[in-house]
Amino acid sequence: MGKKYQDSVKLLEKNKLYDPAEALGLVCQTSKAKFDETIEIHVRLGVDSRHADQQVRGAVVLPNGTGKKVRTLVLTKGDKVEAAKAAGADYVGDMEYVDKILKENWFEFDVVIASPDMMGVVGRLGKVLGPKGLMPSPKAGTVTPDVARAVTEAKAGKIEYRLDKTNIIHCPIGKASFGAEKLGENFSTLMGAIIKAKPAAAKGQYIKSCVVASTMGPGIKVNAAKLG
Repeated sequence: MGKKYQDSVKLLEKNKLYDPAEALGLVCQTSKAKFDETIEIHVRLGVDSRHADQQVRGAVVLPNGTGKKVRTLVLTKGDKVEAAKAAGADYVGDMEYVDKILKENWFEFDVVIASPDMMGVVGRLGKVLGPKGLMPSPKAGTVTPDVARAVTEAKAGKIEYRLDKTNIIHCPIGKASFGAEKLGENFSTLMGAIIKAKPAAAKGQYIKSCVVASTMGPGIKVNAAKLG
């Protein structure tokens, strides 16, 4: 471990569970890289992602955005093309972009939005977009007839949360430069959405653990009992 990381670890009490506000204050202090580090949260849930009735997935617009410029690709046709462009989409079209992804391995975008009439075509991209977490879905609001609104939300800081195979959700909640207060607002919004998405089939403790960390910094444990 580098010296900066070791110095950051010294700021933390071993095995302590911090209140969310205190944890986010510390995560800013432990962010010592020369670039503006992304702050992420990692939430372990008491569910089993192998069961369809225990999936936790959705999307939420963070009040302070993510601090990242989001490049949007909209797969649509007809009058929705102009609507998507007017909303600020970076790339708008149909088959030409599907072919570009499949034939040229083109991935110069962060979010894919599709209108429902394009899903027959978009299905061909499942094998390449799926593993990258880029496949549009109705649950995330990225398959929608209102592509303009989806573009606006993506640009404003809409993020998708979903369980991985180990029942953990990993999500960015902003940049270290945001400071603890803005990160706290984003944290509360995301955690509120995750708690609201609790499956009826989930039994026992829902939020098992929560850790916040900057890109290069140590993980800081949040007191899950304070999260609901």
